Amino acid sequence: MQLLGKLVIKSRDKIIQFLNNEHTGRISSIDKNGYPQIIPMNFVFINDSIYMHSHTKGEKLDNIRQDSKVGFEVDRNLEFLPSYFFDPKDASLADTLYISVVIKGKAIIINDVKEKVLALNELMKKYQPEGKYDLMNENMEVLRAVAVIKIIPNEINGKYKIGQNMSIEERSRLAENILNKNSKTARDTLEIMGFGVNDGKPVLKTDEEW
Repeated sequence: MQLLGKLVIKSRDKIIQFLNNEHTGRISSIDKNGYPQIIPMNFVFINDSIYMHSHTKGEKLDNIRQDSKVGFEVDRNLEFLPSYFFDPKDASLADTLYISVVIKGKAIIINDVKEKVLALNELMKKYQPEGKYDLMNENMEVLRAVAVIKIIPNEINGKYKIGQNMSIEERSRLAENILNKNSKTARDTLEIMGFGVNDGKPVLKTDEEW
């Protein structure tokens, strides 16, 4: 229980920042036979809600119409930690560094044209930040051919594992192992862990908790 408490993201700002930076989320709804349906989606978090666009027909829309309770999950796998980082013989010590956010809430299919335009323009801003397109407006015929789903959260819970349960010495040794393994994501992972790199060595910059 002590470790579980340390895995909780305490900062709402950190959660929002994470959601704004990630490109794929997964919506879970319940189908007519009572099974969960999970679909990866592009999304944007604005006005304390999740917005997604969709075709106007489909199983997830049918599910939402019959039961508006949904789940939504976003995660980032930061780094797989091979067991030999900790013990050359004990395979059970293999681990993963990660960040995840899970939302429970109510899904609505938006009919208000102004809100649809807002959501679609914000999605474009997120996924095509370089611009080079005309903003959507309320008179566009394309609005009839697209559905916008809004999730109003009842709960937002974040978890992360970046070595915060370790001592400074253990974290520094882990950071060095990650850097030496030379994975494509090593420097990004070290940045999230609070380390910079100087002369090929990890250097702790901040011990700030999430």
